[in-house]
Amino acid sequence: MELLKTEKKAPLAWRMQPQNLDEFVGQSHILGRGKPLREAIERDSIVSLILFGPPGTGKTALAHIIAGRTRAHFITLNAVTSGLSDIKEALKEARGTARAILFIDEIHRFNKLQQDALLPDVENGVVTLIGASTQNPFFAIIPALSSRSMLFQFFPLTEEEIKILLERALKDVEKGLGGFDIKLEPDAADFIASKSEGDGRRALNTLEMGAFILKSAGRAVYDVQLAKEVLQRKSLYYSEDEHYDTISAFIKSMRGGDPDAVLYWLAKMIEAEEDPLYIARRIVICASEDVGNADPRALEIAVAALHAVESIGMPEGRIPLAQAAIYVAMAPKSNSSYKGIDNALTSVREERLSAVPAHLKSANYKGASRLGAGLGYKYPHDYKGHCVEQQYTTHNRIFFFPSDQGFEKIFKKRLSKRRSR
Repeated sequence: MELLKTEKKAPLAWRMQPQNLDEFVGQSHILGRGKPLREAIERDSIVSLILFGPPGTGKTALAHIIAGRTRAHFITLNAVTSGLSDIKEALKEARGTARAILFIDEIHRFNKLQQDALLPDVENGVVTLIGASTQNPFFAIIPALSSRSMLFQFFPLTEEEIKILLERALKDVEKGLGGFDIKLEPDAADFIASKSEGDGRRALNTLEMGAFILKSAGRAVYDVQLAKEVLQRKSLYYSEDEHYDTISAFIKSMRGGDPDAVLYWLAKMIEAEEDPLYIARRIVICASEDVGNADPRALEIAVAALHAVESIGMPEGRIPLAQAAIYVAMAPKSNSSYKGIDNALTSVREERLSAVPAHLKSANYKGASRLGAGLGYKYPHDYKGHCVEQQYTTHNRIFFFPSDQGFEKIFKKRLSKRRSR
């Protein structure tokens, strides 16, 4: 019956939420003694806040601590289950009080219209907003709202911080698992801490599930094998900004020629179920932008990988993706094509346009010769080396500066000879 009573309670992670700032684990960069946010909470003088970071790092827990300390009227909404009418009702409630704090969990789930509805009352001080989000506010929160709020980033908990949470839960008889009399072996604690990816909620859920299994089996030792069975396949935190940061690391690793880093970031994106065609397109761009004509084969292989992924899909598509990414990483590098076209675009956009020389104009229409179009054009294949000296622009500007990497060494040698004439 003891087990049945325990199962009817709220989840362990909810029960073990800190009741005050001294119990709070992690985020010492903003909540350590003497830090401005902590002092504002202790003085009950907070302004509007956006708390953002990965799941299980304490954002909601901190909001509950504020709710327990403040003398203001505290209103809570969850953006997953609330709509525009709920926002309006909450703001109406706030207007009827001397001072109100509105906490919105998962605030990034509100659309622009819903976020806009908050603006007037946040701006004129009717309500102090606390928003919790797993998304970067610069992506997920409208600028008008984020600019009126202090932004505080939460980071994944360290392994030592995770182990503090586990130890507390095992010892706490009233809210935790103290009544279960379970021994968590050190290597099991290490495993849970390392595999929870800094997510305190996930670590406590893992501990609780294993405890139920042990209790029903009449066992008391929580070993590493049980921890592995409970955790099974890890779930990656992959927010919008994590998406951009990871693809950035992937591209920069290819550019930097580190195939091991390339494979790591590629594996992370695959495991997080990133769109494989998006990955393939980024490899194509890198093959042209960062390798270019230093190794023209890089673009061919990247495009082939894109077509392969389109044809065969995943999970087999991971293989051509890896092949192409490794090739691009290991290829000689040159960004001269990328810089060359940008140099030319700058000229076209900012300078007076160069007229097409008469001998280069199209002569494929009746009467062209009367206008002098095409007259005097020298057909390169009629000359030695299939090359002939003639004017191809009227300004004679230089945009392309080949590198001395890979195949571009040949370009550099040819152009040096040609440009010296």
